[in-house]
Amino acid sequence: MLSKTFTAYIIGIEAHLIEVEVDITARGLPHFSIVGLPDTSVKESKDRIKAALKNVGFHFPLKQITINLAPADLKKEGSSFDLPIAIGIISAEGILKFDKTNDHLLAGELSLDGKLKPIKGALPIAIEAKRLGLKGVILPKDNAPEAAVVKGVAIYGFESLPQVIEFLCSTTTADPYTVDIESVMSQYSIYEDDFSDVKGQEHAKRALEVAAAGSHNVLMIGPPGSGKTMLSKRLPTILPPMTFEEALETTKIHSVAGLLKNGQSLLATRPFRSPHHTISDVALIGGGQIPRPGEVSLAHNGILFLDELPEFKRNVLEVLRQPLENGVVTVSRAIATVTYPAQFVLISALNPCPCGYYGDTRHQCTCTPGIITRYRSRISGPLLDRIDIHINVPAVPYKELSNDYTGEKSERIRQRVISARQVQLSRFTNEGIFANGQMKTRHIKKYCKLSEDAHRLLDTAIQRLGLSARAYSRILKVSRTIADLDNSQDIKGHHIAEAIQYRTLDRGQV
Repeated sequence: MLSKTFTAYIIGIEAHLIEVEVDITARGLPHFSIVGLPDTSVKESKDRIKAALKNVGFHFPLKQITINLAPADLKKEGSSFDLPIAIGIISAEGILKFDKTNDHLLAGELSLDGKLKPIKGALPIAIEAKRLGLKGVILPKDNAPEAAVVKGVAIYGFESLPQVIEFLCSTTTADPYTVDIESVMSQYSIYEDDFSDVKGQEHAKRALEVAAAGSHNVLMIGPPGSGKTMLSKRLPTILPPMTFEEALETTKIHSVAGLLKNGQSLLATRPFRSPHHTISDVALIGGGQIPRPGEVSLAHNGILFLDELPEFKRNVLEVLRQPLENGVVTVSRAIATVTYPAQFVLISALNPCPCGYYGDTRHQCTCTPGIITRYRSRISGPLLDRIDIHINVPAVPYKELSNDYTGEKSERIRQRVISARQVQLSRFTNEGIFANGQMKTRHIKKYCKLSEDAHRLLDTAIQRLGLSARAYSRILKVSRTIADLDNSQDIKGHHIAEAIQYRTLDRGQV
């Protein structure tokens, strides 16, 4: 007898419908085969399914069983096929009559005692079910809160295989799992850190406010212990709150990667990813035999922090150029080509020299000029070209560390950032970008109008400081953001002056 159930498989961050066809015949010797390009984890499902069916009271048929996962030319992996295959076997055997397998999508991993274990990618699966017009999705109970943020499709979460069988046979009823989106966004959008925790470093705080307001990439230079990491971790707290659409897209990536906590519906705080400098290019950009999202995609809509930037391998840093330029990353493999979103703010940090104390008045630097030059030259020109702001972060003196002064809270800084972002959103309505940091040459010419004193100051700076053409465009972009924070239509002299301060590491000066 033949039966058919529906499930979904994740490619990139999108789910694709899979038909699970089960054929059982009594002719010939007992045999169990799964076709349709299954990987090892899918092939092993037959042993989990046999044990689960036996332990919940079903007799596993000793017949020829053929499972086809269609489309057959798409490689399948993972354990989420356990539940639809088990239901398909019971249906094909004619033991029970299921009423809801044609309009519901099933996904779940089975344990040997018939319990349902959580899977990856429940949110994209629910989105695909809604797109297909199906009535509902049947998932493990732990995945229900995540999938239920998708409105327009019923989400059912169950703890065991018998509960699913009873529901499909219509012998019991179950209420769809629901979540209050506003309550969830409020619950998961609380940050533990605050800018008021940082002592001193007012110049660096201001630079990060400008970076947040214009979505500018930042490079911080300072000795060990000066607070570079502490400042970076607090940057998400002054970025604009995530919209529901941003939270949904970010949650999809983390869901596919299996990084959501059980019971978490949405990722409503901006991600902060800080990979170690020993990371590989595949782990950073994404990839593998079956492509998986890397750190740049996990940082989507948030912050990617690279500490000790020169210590990263050269080939690892070079792969950052595509996502920094385009906001997406394309991973090509023999079986698939996948594009992941990767719109993030890059915050990088380095010591001024290998020993870390060049320019520090309290420690003696042991590095020669040649060693310092080679150390800084590990950062390629094309990568540095995509970083708008360079700032010095000196060691904090004891007087500032020991006083009781608390700096400005993140919430106040965030309000200024939000106001500046609103100006930019209005400005770039039909331009395909949303922040000054994304401006191209044509945008700079159109929107960066300088006053007369700003023209004179920038001309003097380029002549006397030897600033490059690269620095020129970066200064204009940053000064446009400073002017937006100042609620100024034109870029004035003091906006240019502040932007020039944020170009301390132009390569012509090293």
